[in-house]
Amino acid sequence: MQTKIYLDEESIPRTWYNIQADLPTPLDPPLHPATGRPVIPDDLAPIFPKELILQEMSQQRDIPVPDEVREILKLWRPAPLYRAHRLEKYLKTPAKIYYKYEGVSPAGSHKPNTAIPQAYYNMKEGIERIATETGAGQWGSALAFATNIFDLECTIYMVRSSYAHKPYRKSMMHVWGAECIPSPSTKTAAGRAVLEKDPETTGSLGIAISEAVEDAAINANTHYALGSVLNHVCLHQTVIGLEAREQLATVDSYPDVVIGSVGGGSNFAGIAFPFAGDILTGKAEGTEIIGVEPAACPTMTKGLYEYDYGDVAGLTPMLKMYTLGHEFVPPSLHSGGLRYHGDSPIVSRLVHDGIITPVSYFQNEVFAAAEVFARTEGIIVAPEAAHAVKGAIDVALECRKTGEEKTILFCNSGHGHFDMTAYDAYHAGEIIDYECPDDLIRESLSHLPKVR
Repeated sequence: MQTKIYLDEESIPRTWYNIQADLPTPLDPPLHPATGRPVIPDDLAPIFPKELILQEMSQQRDIPVPDEVREILKLWRPAPLYRAHRLEKYLKTPAKIYYKYEGVSPAGSHKPNTAIPQAYYNMKEGIERIATETGAGQWGSALAFATNIFDLECTIYMVRSSYAHKPYRKSMMHVWGAECIPSPSTKTAAGRAVLEKDPETTGSLGIAISEAVEDAAINANTHYALGSVLNHVCLHQTVIGLEAREQLATVDSYPDVVIGSVGGGSNFAGIAFPFAGDILTGKAEGTEIIGVEPAACPTMTKGLYEYDYGDVAGLTPMLKMYTLGHEFVPPSLHSGGLRYHGDSPIVSRLVHDGIITPVSYFQNEVFAAAEVFARTEGIIVAPEAAHAVKGAIDVALECRKTGEEKTILFCNSGHGHFDMTAYDAYHAGEIIDYECPDDLIRESLSHLPKVR
């Protein structure tokens, strides 16, 4: 019985898939935070290398993966695709469940798929140091790994709540030579302003982004790198879905349902965009694409599709996206990588156009699903990835009711080996199911920037 599907190294994609080429109409442009006018490449040059700026704005469908990047990806790619036979049997479902496992990377998640090319392009441009933020620490550890490979310095602002909850992610960053600072910090003006207003804040990705962007802007040898949201980040992650589609083809299969967890949108874009592109170009019909987010930070399910800043201080360009408002600070969650007030502009556009269906779940039901998965398939997943597990289980159980033999594909975006305090809290009954109050969302959304 086939339980896992491997490809050889020659099957690592030689091009990334740029879904912008297949959107019916172009994305709304990012707007300059000071002028409100569409951003031009020169506006981004102080914090990004030229090649990433070109990728961010490109309408080219297939963008070549540099040979140097592809060689490093061979350390763990192609990632395996598993058929979850034991989970299917436990659920008594007629559905077939497949998952693409990104926990095999050195950093234990999907994040190196973009960290490697981002570090590479910065190195080629002569940049010496990169500043970034991280929520759960998966992006921070991935960038630390990548900058170590290309001999760059790295400073990481880690959301304070995750800094406390996930100490071994910080340890990974240190092993790979990076500096990790709890955010908000006193190192930046943005951090000091937040601490002055609320010294006990748990922090947020929006705050940490402000700190990292400020750091990059005031240091000439430093660029900024982002692990999610932006178009070029989603582009790099499409190796996930491109490989999965080829792997499924070897068993004459194609997904009826594609599922991923959504914080900023990177792992979700990686698994979903190649299949969304098939829908947009008429190559596939009837495939349902589901994005899963936490009920405590319900960006797609309760947010507005409007222009907003990507950070708290308003230093970043304004993006047209689903947002809860850039001043929104989510409660402290064990799914730290999903605590972001906004989403990828492309993911948001596909939600708005009905290509993607968003759902939200509470923490306890997500951990319950993760435990079922661990006891059947053996893998302890990160809390972020557990949201996709919950989504897949729900679809499989619905198939048990209807008798439909659907093929379900989800992205298992990373292992939970550094998240065991979260599992301990779940077993101790200490996980709190936060539901974001509507009045809090309304208050935050009332501070959206005015766009002419």
